[in-house]
Amino acid sequence: MGLFNFFTQEIAIDLGTANTLIIHNDKVVVDEPSIVAFDRTTNKVIAIGRQAMQMEGKTHDNIRTVRPLKDGVIADFNAAEHMIRGMIKMINQGKGWFFPSLRMVICIPSGITEVEKRAVRDSAEIAGAKEVYLIHEPMAAAVGIGIDVEEPMGNMIIDIGGGTTEIAVIALSGIVCDQSIRVAGDNFDSDIVQYIRRQHNIMIGDRTAEKIKIEVGAALPELADPPADFAVQGRDLMTGVPKQIMVSYTEIAHCLDKSISKIEEAILKALEITPPELSADIYQTGIYLTGGGALLRGLDKRVAAKTKLPVHVAEDPLRAVVRGTGTALKNIGNFKFLMQ
Repeated sequence: MGLFNFFTQEIAIDLGTANTLIIHNDKVVVDEPSIVAFDRTTNKVIAIGRQAMQMEGKTHDNIRTVRPLKDGVIADFNAAEHMIRGMIKMINQGKGWFFPSLRMVICIPSGITEVEKRAVRDSAEIAGAKEVYLIHEPMAAAVGIGIDVEEPMGNMIIDIGGGTTEIAVIALSGIVCDQSIRVAGDNFDSDIVQYIRRQHNIMIGDRTAEKIKIEVGAALPELADPPADFAVQGRDLMTGVPKQIMVSYTEIAHCLDKSISKIEEAILKALEITPPELSADIYQTGIYLTGGGALLRGLDKRVAAKTKLPVHVAEDPLRAVVRGTGTALKNIGNFKFLMQ
């Protein structure tokens, strides 16, 4: 077995709609946007991750950029396989030609169908994995925050990613009840694009919208420490000439209101179907927010006001899921909730 272990490389992957992270030897070795750039004529991969991200929305006819994942599941099988393979290569840079056999733990959304599960497993196997284990995202997030999931104690996790928002109540190392809705970071971006188009008659791209969300995004129109106004450049729809406007966080809070309300509804729905004993636990432990969406200013306060429960934002919420997946990788034998 010793020799076999020497040849086996263990990695944990968080395949996200927006970002893909890989942990190897307890370190995050890859943290890249989930995007691939192809040459249209030869269909070869030109760039993966950050490089491809810089090309997005700026390409000519010969290059196409693809986001292989949509709503947390694989939408373009071929691109996903290229992306996984390319990101695994990033770990082995400078290690020569030798490719060890891979053991992977990959996390998937909890509201995923069997077919979508197969797509994840197949693309991992084509990319070179010998053993593939799957773990549900809320479960991984709970482990990553440092919650003891095996206790008979209820904890509520809300993971707001790029494509899906996962809400789950976890006890006894299993998911008791979950809500998975496809309203998340990408919806926030498209809300911002539409709002700036309607309100200011300016057309902006998705990348600019994401920048606005990061710089001045907010869930509440009044914040204690407000961010400064942000300058946005885009194309004026009246004249067709590039133009710059200033955007404040209150505007963004208003335009994200509808999407955040949908997330709030799903949270309330998940709380409604929670067994009463676990509800009692959640009243004490509160709600944990993870994922990139947890970084939205004032979101914790807004959810707390809606549910009247304490809301905690995990530290480094973007990496909570992949940290949990890495922990699961080390305890493959002990964790019963890993799916083979």
